[in-house]
Amino acid sequence: MRVLPTERLMSEGNESSPLPERRSELPPVIRRTEVVAIALVILTIICVTAVLYVAKAFFLPVVMAFVVGTMLSPAANFLERYRIPRAIAAVLIVTAVATGVAFIVGLISAPLLDWSNRLPELATRLKDKLHVFDRPLALWHEMQTAIGGGSPESTASLQIPKFDWVQPTIEFLTPTFTEFLLFFATLVLFIASWRDLRRALIMIFADHEARLRTLRILNEMELHLGNYLLTVTLINTGVGIATGIACALTGMPNPAGLGALAATLNFIPIIGPIAMFAVLTVVGIIAFPTLSGGLMAPLAFAGITFMEGHFITPTIIGRRLALNALAVFIALAFWTWLWGPMGAFLASPLLIVGLIMKEHLLPDDSPQLPSD
Repeated sequence: MRVLPTERLMSEGNESSPLPERRSELPPVIRRTEVVAIALVILTIICVTAVLYVAKAFFLPVVMAFVVGTMLSPAANFLERYRIPRAIAAVLIVTAVATGVAFIVGLISAPLLDWSNRLPELATRLKDKLHVFDRPLALWHEMQTAIGGGSPESTASLQIPKFDWVQPTIEFLTPTFTEFLLFFATLVLFIASWRDLRRALIMIFADHEARLRTLRILNEMELHLGNYLLTVTLINTGVGIATGIACALTGMPNPAGLGALAATLNFIPIIGPIAMFAVLTVVGIIAFPTLSGGLMAPLAFAGITFMEGHFITPTIIGRRLALNALAVFIALAFWTWLWGPMGAFLASPLLIVGLIMKEHLLPDDSPQLPSD
């Protein structure tokens, strides 16, 4: 059969490159259903955040009890192996935790109450010690005046703020008695009934695969949160002991209380060490006659936290569950804004829970972005 030149060109063109698709067959970049779905997700997040913020007095102790109870469940399982009933094990564990917390609060509160009664005197001493910064402040004031940002009548000396912030700060840091009671009651009941709750959560789903996935999620949450609590507690205890020894060697007042405060604040990532450094700086400047002597303990603490944050903690925790630094910072900022210091403590455990759920609900074989 003879092939015409026109047909041969058409066949060669079809083999070399496909015909372009018509514009009408191309899908839209963003479908209307996707926009509606994204909007619904955003509205749901806003509504849930608003409810958590308004009902903080209820949700904070309950969520705190659930997270801490999941962390302490391995200890209850350990006691059960020695034929101790789970309800009694829950009471023993919560009593031991409450005793440890009360001991740390006792170490911190004694010097804190003493210093709070001497706030005007200590503020005067601190202001006298900080006259060394008057010259840099004067230069800064002159520069502001030259560029039109300050008034000639304003003073250039360092001003100590008033003490109106003390009572609001204490109210912000300390939850109410009702929240404490709700937390401990929920914690005891949660640990005692954790096995029944696990079984109920698993049996909600009718599909066998969904039940297995739920079981894996709960097992990993219990394992990772328990390991996180144990590891972080040991690391922070070491930081507290090292800080107490450094304070004792440098002659700081009440080194045991400062060490306990360092261990407690170190449970809050980023913010805790910065706050402890500020506390040590203020205490050192007040307690020592010279500025160099007052900065010895803060600098030693900075070295301790540098070693802990860059070498010890990443080596131990990073091998089990890697946490992105940006994700930790954003979670810390969000939960601190939402629930205060207790939210800051919950930021990392809740982030771990979110990562575990993401790994199981969005596995690696799901559609991924193309590589660069």
